[in-house]
This record gives sequence, structure tokens and C-alpha cells, in this order.
Amino acid sequence: MYDIDSLMKKSVVRKWMESHKTFKYLEAGAGQGRFPRELVARLQKHGCTASDVCFSDMDNHLSPESAKLGRFAACQLGEETLPFPDAMFDIVVCNHVLEHVFETENALRDLRRVTAPGGIILLGVPNIGNWYSRFMFLFGYMPLGLECGTESVTYGKGFGKEKAKDFPPSGHIRGFTAVALKELCEHCDLEVLSWWNQGIEPTSKILYRYLGAVVGRR
Repeated sequence: MYDIDSLMKKSVVRKWMESHKTFKYLEAGAGQGRFPRELVARLQKHGCTASDVCFSDMDNHLSPESAKLGRFAACQLGEETLPFPDAMFDIVVCNHVLEHVFETENALRDLRRVTAPGGIILLGVPNIGNWYSRFMFLFGYMPLGLECGTESVTYGKGFGKEKAKDFPPSGHIRGFTAVALKELCEHCDLEVLSWWNQGIEPTSKILYRYLGAVVGRR
């Protein structure tokens, strides 16, 4: 679902890999753990070895394959403090989690806390400022990535109503544009070092449906 190849080509990521031949990894909001499994494997192909892999989420839904990678700690991001020491991790990933979090500032400050100096944070969120949504706004319709109900995602979806009808609401309570995410990070003493177009499907990439940001401590 996410274009990891384009992420690996980012100069800031390549520079990070050069100085982190061994690294400690945290996935905050791990879900089943598919993304960290793929990312850790890709980093290892580039000569970087994970010495510690940690997963955190409200509940443990890791697949058996992902669970073999490391250890799990329960935490409701933004509401609770991550159960890890300060500056523990060299790379922290929070991929498509912030849109579900009420206390986004608390979440980002805690992610910053557990990130070591020189480490990076990878953020991924839906982009409500994508080109399809800008067009839909002209007709008063809802943007992609936002929901206004708990029983259906089709409300206000206009031309996309038929396509959306089979998808259950996923609990998106926050909306992001590139400007908003950048200012939110700065408010939490973080800096966007590079942007990453996460879409892997041609239409998603062209529309810029998903915002990826490589973030560092200020």
C-alpha cells in the first residue's frame, strides 16, 4: 500500500542509513505489523541491522510473522506515555495513526521524547488537500480521508459514494494537509526534513492521497 522504494531514495534517509548500521526501531500504532516488517527487511538489505524492534498499540494485533521481529507494549498514543526510556530509538514510525488520535500534540511530543538525537521519525497521514478532494470541495462534498459518522463513510462523498460504500468507518477524527502537518510538527519541536509521496498506486501517487514526512528533532 505504501511506496517504500521512494522513501529509501530520500537523501535524508540515505544519510541516516550511512550513520546507523545498527538501529533500534519503534512502530507506534503497529496494527498487524505489516509495514514495519517490510521496512525493517528493506533497511537490512541496505546493510542496516535492527538490534531492537518494538511495537506499540492499544491492543496486540500483530501477525505471527511480525511478532517474531520484536516485543509488544500496550499504549494508547496521545493518552498514555509510551513505556520506553527517553532517546531509546533511532527510527520511530507512526504510520496512519495520527488521524485516529485526539491528543495529537501529546502524541508527537512523546514520539520525539523516545527518539535519539540524530534519529528520524516517519509520519504518514491521509492528505485531505489532495487534488481529488480539492475538486470535490467545489461541489460541497467531503474530502478523502475524513469521516463524519460512525456507521458509514459515504456521507457527502458525492461521485465516490458508490466506491466508498463497502468500506467501514475507520475512526478518522483528524484531517491533515502538508501545511498543517508541518506547523503541527514545529509546534511540538520537530522539523519536517523531507516529504514522501506514499501512494503506490498510480492514481494515489498522482492525486497525492497520502502524506509521508521524514521528521527530525529540532
